[in-house]
Amino acid sequence: MRTEQDCQEILDCLQRIYPGAQTALRFQTPFQLLVATVLSAQATDRSVNQVTPALFAAYPTPQRMQLATPQQLEELIRTIGLYRSKAKYLVGLAEQLCTRFGGEVPHSFAELRSLPGVGHKTAKVVLANWTGEPAIAVDTHVGRLARRLGLSAELRPDRVELELEAQFPQESWIYLHHALIQHGRAVCRARQPRCAGCALHRLCPRLGL
Repeated sequence: MRTEQDCQEILDCLQRIYPGAQTALRFQTPFQLLVATVLSAQATDRSVNQVTPALFAAYPTPQRMQLATPQQLEELIRTIGLYRSKAKYLVGLAEQLCTRFGGEVPHSFAELRSLPGVGHKTAKVVLANWTGEPAIAVDTHVGRLARRLGLSAELRPDRVELELEAQFPQESWIYLHHALIQHGRAVCRARQPRCAGCALHRLCPRLGL
């Protein structure tokens, strides 16, 4: 874990590089955000954005999607990883939204987690991006950068999340999540990170402080 000053410098640097960082997933309703986030597990946001226009055109609401068969959804999301399992999740998710929540996406973390295909990270992403509830959802990018920047030595996402939340002010959590993802995609890649010229080089233990 880093000092308060280090964390503030990291945050200030990210804000200079990625002002207004936000999710890359495209959506217009909380239901669409929930569906897109479920699809994004072990898949890129770009690949999700390629299939959701047709998916949302055919099934814009949980009321419509609950009437679909998994096979019908599979045809629309075939290019997404784990598409068969996700198609089943989406039908079940839509059914439960209609039967348990009046067709609305719940605002409770526990209720979101109770839906098919909705894990800890997915629930956090939905709440942060729709309701503005402070959260740092730890995906592969956030976890990798947290370790490389010396913000956490943990491998479990839930533990990384707790350590990040302890080091950064609550009002920065949503932004930090998105900014770390952007930096992980553009610069601090899993393979062949672009360390030369990285704006965070001075603060990165990987490059020597």
